[in-house]
Amino acid sequence: MRVWLGMAGLLFVGAQPLTAQREWHSKVYPFAYYKSSDGYWVAARYDRSSPIGFADRPESEAAALNVEAGASTQGSYKVLADVHAPALWDGWRIRLTGWAIRDNRLGFYGLGNDAPYSADSVTGDAPYFYRVSRTRPAARLTVQRRLVGHLRLLAGVGLARTTFRDLPGPGVFGQDSTAVAFTDKTVRAGLVFDTRDNEIAPHSGVILEALFASGPGYTRTTGSARVFVHPLGRVFFAARLAGEGMGGTAPLAPQLEMESSERPFSALGGYRSLRGYYDVRFIGPGKLLGGLEVRYAPVWAPSAVELLVVGFYDAGRVFGPAESFRLTTQGLHQSVGVELAARIQRNSLFVVGAGRGSEGVQLLFGTQWSY
Repeated sequence: MRVWLGMAGLLFVGAQPLTAQREWHSKVYPFAYYKSSDGYWVAARYDRSSPIGFADRPESEAAALNVEAGASTQGSYKVLADVHAPALWDGWRIRLTGWAIRDNRLGFYGLGNDAPYSADSVTGDAPYFYRVSRTRPAARLTVQRRLVGHLRLLAGVGLARTTFRDLPGPGVFGQDSTAVAFTDKTVRAGLVFDTRDNEIAPHSGVILEALFASGPGYTRTTGSARVFVHPLGRVFFAARLAGEGMGGTAPLAPQLEMESSERPFSALGGYRSLRGYYDVRFIGPGKLLGGLEVRYAPVWAPSAVELLVVGFYDAGRVFGPAESFRLTTQGLHQSVGVELAARIQRNSLFVVGAGRGSEGVQLLFGTQWSY
């Protein structure tokens, strides 16, 4: 991890002499929030970025270094360093990210789309019956090259080490023999078609992704479409449809995530996938995910500040090892909810909200849109 973060620093510092005439801004801000999974969090973020300037471009900045660290009252923590240059070199986008994360109260309900949940199973003697502790140091490099127009070619590599730890008392995790430590060395390739008007807070446009990844003993094929529409005034619509299939024999660790052109995200369940359900509530090598959002901005000053009220609907399911991925409306888990979002200048976004599924309400927090 230290080697990868050192490479991130070298990339960031090395870019500055090439663009010495550019303007660079730094800011530090602390924040606190609450999540249903981890309780109260205290965190801080450092950003150093070179702005786009007055050019009308979708990127939030020409290049940036972001460092974030935080810890929760339930023993979870996150340390992340991210160097990205989406508009520093014409036609190229480079991103190098390293992180060390412990999800000390990660949900674990078993495998499959019908993994059961019973509130009566959580007792004083088994307070973590559906929980496990997961630790993930990782690093990820992604390079994209514009081919023509809005179409980009993507290539990347990644290295991650995932370990699991039983929490006190009996639980589902201790009964599952697939939950073993795993070192994941991946290569990725794909195509990205992106016409969004703003990458941090898109109001219109589409982003289509077709991705293929290969890791030890498995492959991963992912397709997604996100659409943003601005029909009138301060009203916006967003929609998503995504699917993923895995070949070979995928261990538990990679099944807990879904691939994207940016960073992988927890699926299926949680803020980035199926809001209203606990993180990775449903686990399987195949995943189907859809959603719809309506966003209204009572305060809207583009490139300065936006305050938005959001209503959302999510639906999705997983497919087990013996099932083939398919588009279907059968077996879908659904959730609805509301969010409040604040976008400050071009590159800062905070979202809080609540989602409700068939198993109760989840409190939500994010520093980017769910999709």
